[in-house]
Amino acid sequence: MQNDPHITFVTQTAPIANNTHGGRAKCLQRLVRLDLPVPSTVALSFSTVAKIANGELPDVDSVVDQFPKDGLLCVRPSSQDPDWGGPGAVLNIGMNDARFENFSKAMGEEAAAALYTRFIQSYAINVARLDPDMFDDVEGDGRAALEETIAAYEKETEEKFPQSRRIQLAAVLRSMARAWNGTSARLLRQAKGAPADAGLGLVVQQMVFGLGAGQCGSGVLQLVNSDTGAPQVTGRYLSQSQGRDALDGDAEALYLTLDPRGPSLEEKLPEAFETLKTYASLMRQRLRAEMQVEFAIEDGVVHILDGVRVSRSSRAAVRIAVTLAEDKIISREEALMRVQPRLLTELLHRQIDPSAQRDVIGKGIAASPGAATGRLVFDSAEAQASASRGEACILVRRETSSEDVRGMHAANAVLTERGGITSHAAVIGRGIGLPCVVGASSIVFNQRDKTITAQDGRVFHAGDQMTVDGSTGQILAGAAAMQEAALDEYFQTLMQWATKSADIKVRANADTPADAQTARNFNAEGIGLCRTEHMFFDSGRLTVMREMIFADTSDGRRAVLERLLPMQREDFTQLFRIMQGQPVCIRLFDPPLHEFLPMDASGQRELAEALDLPRSDVTRRIEAMREYNPMLGLRGVRLGITVPEIYEMQARAIFEAIVDASENGAPVVAEIMIPLVSARREVELVKTAIDAVALAVRQERDVEFEYRLGVMVETPRAALRAAEIAPYCSFLSFGTNDLTQMTYGLSRDDAGRFMSDYVQQGVFDEDPFHTLDHDGVGELLMLGAQRGRQSQPGITLSVCGEHGGNPESIAFCREAGFDYVSCSPFRVPVARLAAAQLAISDKIG
Repeated sequence: MQNDPHITFVTQTAPIANNTHGGRAKCLQRLVRLDLPVPSTVALSFSTVAKIANGELPDVDSVVDQFPKDGLLCVRPSSQDPDWGGPGAVLNIGMNDARFENFSKAMGEEAAAALYTRFIQSYAINVARLDPDMFDDVEGDGRAALEETIAAYEKETEEKFPQSRRIQLAAVLRSMARAWNGTSARLLRQAKGAPADAGLGLVVQQMVFGLGAGQCGSGVLQLVNSDTGAPQVTGRYLSQSQGRDALDGDAEALYLTLDPRGPSLEEKLPEAFETLKTYASLMRQRLRAEMQVEFAIEDGVVHILDGVRVSRSSRAAVRIAVTLAEDKIISREEALMRVQPRLLTELLHRQIDPSAQRDVIGKGIAASPGAATGRLVFDSAEAQASASRGEACILVRRETSSEDVRGMHAANAVLTERGGITSHAAVIGRGIGLPCVVGASSIVFNQRDKTITAQDGRVFHAGDQMTVDGSTGQILAGAAAMQEAALDEYFQTLMQWATKSADIKVRANADTPADAQTARNFNAEGIGLCRTEHMFFDSGRLTVMREMIFADTSDGRRAVLERLLPMQREDFTQLFRIMQGQPVCIRLFDPPLHEFLPMDASGQRELAEALDLPRSDVTRRIEAMREYNPMLGLRGVRLGITVPEIYEMQARAIFEAIVDASENGAPVVAEIMIPLVSARREVELVKTAIDAVALAVRQERDVEFEYRLGVMVETPRAALRAAEIAPYCSFLSFGTNDLTQMTYGLSRDDAGRFMSDYVQQGVFDEDPFHTLDHDGVGELLMLGAQRGRQSQPGITLSVCGEHGGNPESIAFCREAGFDYVSCSPFRVPVARLAAAQLAISDKIG
């Protein structure tokens, strides 16, 4: 066996690796190399375990022969990644009637009986696959309990309990190997990111008794707090125990350090305690990770049974990685690689406490992470009223539109019946850090009666307390306990390191000064998309906007827009000052005008009063503006060409804001983006008009300023004709939300209704609104980028759709040579870390 790489005794030089024998086997070898007191261990490779599962047993005798004749054994799983789990460990293999009598003399009958009873019950459940309930009637302890356990086993199996250590070990190996391939186990580990063909190794280890005469017991110890990552010796120790018994909540378990709540290992066994701390510190230094040490004490002597990475919260993961780097144990680059980008999402938002009870009444699409509790409200006006009273609320809508933005800002979370991952509610929710669940079609929404009805029949009314979990998509009755966001110094340090390592820039999509400040706080490298239409839904501006829509002549529209000009100018001035010295890309007005008009009778009556018009005139005008498919109708550049006064006003506001914001600070880097372009002539017309406004402002203010003009590529034709469009532009920014919608012919608001079925049945690998479709939409990006750069070599390329915050999509953009991605402010840290990890991965190979 010494020369067999598949069944090998764990020594300092044995051929053991994570990808052949698993993480536990490799860790035990590292502990042996550190000369720690590790019991004798044999490692079985992935291929050996796979053969066992198929009925091909190895030479079990040769395994057994590696251990003392009277020694008991345990078998533990060893998967490639400890997070993938595996079947439970089986302890005390080899225990039988004869050894029970011998151990009774050496350690006492009660301790020996406890060993034997534990093994029989474990063997029955894990190997013979018997129901655990069959041992419920076993009472007491000692020899009587043992005899009852043996009798129950033999009655159920109709055979004697096996007495041979070899037979017992063979059965345990076979059972654990087959359990790894079970359907539920396979699905569970795949949910944790394991590949479908992930292998399992097994380690067979000599038992160290935590039972018997003298100071005996077992426990676990670690040097950090799993919740915060702060230095703290934590764990438990239980006298007269084995394995991880100390963590099972036994009232007799000792604390490790001195503790006013009860006795501690530090008091009872101070030498053993100091030895354990020394071993744990050595493991941290040499294994380059915070480790949890599983140990046993036999007659006062410490034995190290195992070492596993400390389980950690998102907050702890960041602090541990940063601290290891600051202590020079790992490099900064490795620290960045050790934090999964998705973990940052949990840090940025309040979350439901993992220990909280969840009364789930329904589920939708997790559209914007974080969780919030509040009283149900069913319209934006009531959300704003709740906010003014200081009351937390959940805004419930069938689907949101632009006129709901102020209500969304006032709410603590949003819940919609319709919509997908890039629906209006989802995009705005992510932009402002608002928890959001969309597409909750399992719940019945009644906007008229202001109720929602759960699948189980419970009805919830306006004012009822509810919790929305935008990280999981769950909707909960009542107020769940929360965990606060944790953006501490360690998070900030990690982000600084990420910025230095990344080779693609990350900007933020920001529509308001508050959004811009959030982006600035997260060190976004500019604003990649400012949607100007949201600025017009303020109650003080909406009526003026409606007056402009109802104006019959160009001069009439200009007169009304003159009143909006100072408001818009102030918006841009604030953005420029907040982002001083950083580029700010402003998308010109995009939505169809009918979105600014009331659809209900009461709103139309109020508008008629405000405009001093007959209600019939208002209704007729609104009906005349209605479009069959407004998302493909008179919006974007089409509106800018047919109603040019809007873009002229916005351009003037931008240029005057550039001048104002540059007076006492760094020069403003302003970019103007034309939306929904599909033809070169559209760009020519808008560019001519904007350049004329720039010339006028320069002459009026007697000052020079710079600006860049570009196109938002969100139609397939714009991507295909990029060579014609690029010569008129300084940049091309791909709006992948609409580009995906138009390429697939999918409504991003409605696709959520069937998308999970499509993904489950393999029609799409992933929701294309969540992860960029590399084959279809990605090809359009590649073609647009190549053709744009061929005709305009210095043109800047970017993605400003929600895909800009997705790590897989960032990888595609980086490989395609894009200059930056832009995403919601609260996704900036995730994007920055993902970009850094991609650059580091390329550097190391």
